[in-house]
Amino acid sequence: MVRLASINHRNQQKLAAQLPDGGYCDLTSISTDARAFLEAGPQALARAAKLLASCDSSSKLYVPPEECRLLAPLDGSLVDKFICIGMNYVDHCTEQNVPIPKEPVVFSKFASSISGPGEPVAVDSNLTTKLDYEVELGVVIGKTVPRNTPAEDAMEYVGGYTVVHDVSARDWQLEKNGGQWLLGKTVDGYAPIGPVLVTKDEIPNVHELGLYCRVNGETLQDSTTNNLVHKVDQLVAFLSRFMTLYPGDVIATGTPPGVGCFRDPPRWLVPGDIVECEIEGIGTHVNPIVEAMYQNVPWRP
Repeated sequence: MVRLASINHRNQQKLAAQLPDGGYCDLTSISTDARAFLEAGPQALARAAKLLASCDSSSKLYVPPEECRLLAPLDGSLVDKFICIGMNYVDHCTEQNVPIPKEPVVFSKFASSISGPGEPVAVDSNLTTKLDYEVELGVVIGKTVPRNTPAEDAMEYVGGYTVVHDVSARDWQLEKNGGQWLLGKTVDGYAPIGPVLVTKDEIPNVHELGLYCRVNGETLQDSTTNNLVHKVDQLVAFLSRFMTLYPGDVIATGTPPGVGCFRDPPRWLVPGDIVECEIEGIGTHVNPIVEAMYQNVPWRP
């Protein structure tokens, strides 16, 4: 049971485990990053358990939270695919007055859209005036999923879970570009993930998790993963019909009701807003909204 984190400590990016007191245990002796840790499987989990058993504030492996900065648990260099599922909550379909999809609605974000906890989401008013929030459960693949994997075997390939903030430019998603969703979803920085990646064994039942989104302290989304139309095992199996899934790939499983575009009047994000996306058992991911032109993502040279 490990809460994997990527931290910047003394100007070095390190793999760590989040501890109950808010500190971190350095795991770089086991793996260089979360993807490699998941690929190593039970061996890495066993080694981490031994380190965590003695990692307290007196340990040389202990990193106080004030001495480091929390990063995205998987940066863009570690993700081959960032797959998103639309209209995948029963109650979200109800608020739109649309039929529940018989098959998953699939789109994607690019790796350059990934950002981390606490990082600002830059809204360029020359690009969009309809910026929206979406809290989502992120499923992280732990080992290569062969094509046509059956649903009864699919959970074997899940490595862990994280919180995804699926930032969306609704004008580009729904009104422009021929109605295709991609451009409105994959702007740089529009996929904050974190604050940690919890290994699968940390979550007893992934389909019984509360998830919430708050803007400036007001709860605007409040649901449970029990309302997922297509469950995690079904999504992995469905996607494997079309593509090979690799360790580090992320599946954002959809958002519950309460998003800004379906409110009356609509509730668009503006500079100065603070968005908190929370999933029970994983944590809370916070992003401020700022007015800025986009910068190159930090993991690129």
